[in-house]
Amino acid sequence: MTENSSASGGTGLPASIEAAWGLRDRPVKGPKPGLSLDRIVAAAVEVAAAEGLSAVSMGRVAKELGASTMSLYRYVSAKEELYVLMQDAAMGLPEPLPALEEGAGWREAVGQWAWAQRRMFQRHLWSLRIPIAGPPASPHSVAWWEQGLQALEDSGLAEGDKISAILLISGFVRNEALLMSDLAAAVEAKGVPPTEVMGQWERTVQRLVDPVRHPALSRLLATDVLSEPDEPDYEFVFGLERILDGVEALVEKSAPS
Repeated sequence: MTENSSASGGTGLPASIEAAWGLRDRPVKGPKPGLSLDRIVAAAVEVAAAEGLSAVSMGRVAKELGASTMSLYRYVSAKEELYVLMQDAAMGLPEPLPALEEGAGWREAVGQWAWAQRRMFQRHLWSLRIPIAGPPASPHSVAWWEQGLQALEDSGLAEGDKISAILLISGFVRNEALLMSDLAAAVEAKGVPPTEVMGQWERTVQRLVDPVRHPALSRLLATDVLSEPDEPDYEFVFGLERILDGVEALVEKSAPS
């Protein structure tokens, strides 16, 4: 995703970041009365929430606002810029972490941070479709990173390792939320319960798998593990705990002897 890096205020920042941080001069010539950047972003978010990110266009947002498409360009230079602002609005400020306030330790704090991020994504699944253009630089994304780093404050990790840990954990959260969203959409499209979808897959694979060519998968299918119901959020809990185990091993390795 590319955007014009010229800055109306002379900051040298990308246009979307200028807009997100309120560093851009407001239009003074001819905007529609009552039109504002906040209203434009809110309307775009409503369209995305109702119909998906692909439904968002400058023309469609303008129609929702009862304005001309050209009037929007006085506030937002391109759809890519609008995406950045929509994503920042969807993220919002991170919720407080009880573990930080209670001094419960880095592992619990980071775990709470990951769960909070997952809840945020689940409320705005469309935001996962926005391409990642670079490191976080919008106000709310910076606030989330700040909180994640604060959660690791007492871990004893070097600053570079803290960043790497945050990248690893946030990447896992994002990927899991996107995967679960895609699976839920596929199940909904089939119009059958999730257990039946898994049953259909298992029966199909059993007919295709060759024990000689696929011995490990054959052993798996010979068990009842795929038919056993998972605990709620099992895969997320499993993945997050294993990642935190790895971070904890790094913390112990980094501790002064």
